[in-house]
Amino acid sequence: MVKVKIGDMAKDFILSDQDGNKFQLSSMKGRTVLLSFHPLAWTKLCAEQMKSLEKNLDRFNKLNTVAVGMSVDTIPSKKAWAKELGIKNTRLISDFWPHGRIADLYGIFREKEGTSERANIIVDEKGRVIFFRIYPISQLPDIEEIIKFLEDLKPK
Repeated sequence: MVKVKIGDMAKDFILSDQDGNKFQLSSMKGRTVLLSFHPLAWTKLCAEQMKSLEKNLDRFNKLNTVAVGMSVDTIPSKKAWAKELGIKNTRLISDFWPHGRIADLYGIFREKEGTSERANIIVDEKGRVIFFRIYPISQLPDIEEIIKFLEDLKPK
């Protein structure tokens, strides 16, 4: 059951990335944040999803957006995976312990599988959820859909 809706204030959290550095959502105020949830590291589709974040880093920066990948994998697993994928600038956040707590907080934890849904959540510069989409597990999210949504936010 989804616990967060568009227009809600995003639930704050502090988790560590693949390098053990803390990431706190509320510290990103003034920037838009893309929380890109993927079920598990070391899977082909999740790898493509995370590589698309890294590949579009410059575009996200121009749109004042921080894109982070999130899953229930451990920090050491995330670190090894980032190295394997060549991800150097995108933060891969570990929602490992308490297991899937943030995915659950946002209503996208898959209890039976022990993973999150595949989902993109965009939080605006003031901390409000402005985009929330769950994708079929077998579907790669369209990064161009996200970029277009972010571009459309900018005043013309």
